[in-house]
Amino acid sequence: MIGSRERFDVGCTIEVENTFDSLHAHVELDGNVEIDAGDEVLVHGEDIRVPYGQKLTLRRQATVTRAGRITRFMTKLGAHFELTELYEVSFSSGRRL
Repeated sequence: MIGSRERFDVGCTIEVENTFDSLHAHVELDGNVEIDAGDEVLVHGEDIRVPYGQKLTLRRQATVTRAGRITRFMTKLGAHFELTELYEVSFSSGRRL
């Protein structure tokens, strides 16, 4: 079928930290599943709320949806142009002569 995308469920470990030193959330998929440009990962379950000053590690299920060839190409192309925006640097002193 044209346009169908591979989709599968996998277990994952979620680490959330809300402290003075760090505010982050990381998801690690079981089985060393590689995620490529345009792929989607949906973690299932209730919202995770971590009070300030605490860390939490928990297990959940996630659904990975692989991007098709066109989506993967368009994602990489878009990322390239977003990255080149970072290169726009001016070396002028800001003074007009």
